[in-house]
Amino acid sequence: MRLENVWLRYHRRGPWVLRGIDVRIGPGEAAIVLGRNGVGKSTLLQVAAGVLRPGRGRVTDRPARVGWVPERFPADQPFTVTRYLTGMARVAGLGRTAADEAVTSWTDRLGLSAFRSVRLPELSKGTAQKVGLAQAMLRPPGLLVLDEPWEGLDAATRELVPELIAEVLAADGSVLVSDHRGETVRLPGARRWLVADGALSEQTSSTDETFAVVEVAVPAARVAGTVARLRAEGHQVLRVRSDASTAAPQARPVEPFREARAARPAEASREADAARPAEPPLGMAGELAAEQPEAADAVVEPAAGESR
Repeated sequence: MRLENVWLRYHRRGPWVLRGIDVRIGPGEAAIVLGRNGVGKSTLLQVAAGVLRPGRGRVTDRPARVGWVPERFPADQPFTVTRYLTGMARVAGLGRTAADEAVTSWTDRLGLSAFRSVRLPELSKGTAQKVGLAQAMLRPPGLLVLDEPWEGLDAATRELVPELIAEVLAADGSVLVSDHRGETVRLPGARRWLVADGALSEQTSSTDETFAVVEVAVPAARVAGTVARLRAEGHQVLRVRSDASTAAPQARPVEPFREARAARPAEASREADAARPAEPPLGMAGELAAEQPEAADAVVEPAAGESR
């Protein structure tokens, strides 16, 4: 699929949200769409998915089957989960039996079995997002477009998202995904598209680049916010551990090493020196607080082979 010189604005005399986008993605490839809020990431994803038509330019070779998961699932619809998913499966071209089987399979896999008879407006945001994810996967998509797919999901489903992406890629599908939580570190082979000022550029990384591991000790109450901020900035948090002996941590020299999984490029060590602990973002504080002891500080410590 290719976006050829794509321009888009929402009003005839309004500013251009996308300007001259020209990019291609092939079968079996995934791309992470990066950029600050408001720069056009969601607009780009909607154009790629066919939800929006560009004002100029065109999209060519879009796969026939597109799975589209918006940042916020439109739950204000008068259907139960089963009725909605069955209807979407039929729209996707599945016969009645195949549709029923697909709905049963995906509601089981995404933990929606208990909500099959619940009406969509009665669902929590996280559960509604699972319904959105299920409808995108009812028929294997040739293109899967995910806008902030981890937002609001429980821990088990967040772990499942990379598996679903891997399945689409293994079937020669393409995947576009945006994320501000830093969860896309779970997609190490994905391309990275940066959107800024309406334009798109592709970030490249050298396989011979030097990396460094940085240990950071933070108060236990601020673990959630620190982890979220580090991930959002592109760092990989490999382990979070509790350590009562870190009340007055001593600085240790940072030794660079060549290991792509360890962290961000060595410049991260300079940024970390100036970083300040952040308060936990809304919706994550309770989740991570349950994982951390109350009495001790916690160390956000990278360690090979582990990830949190």
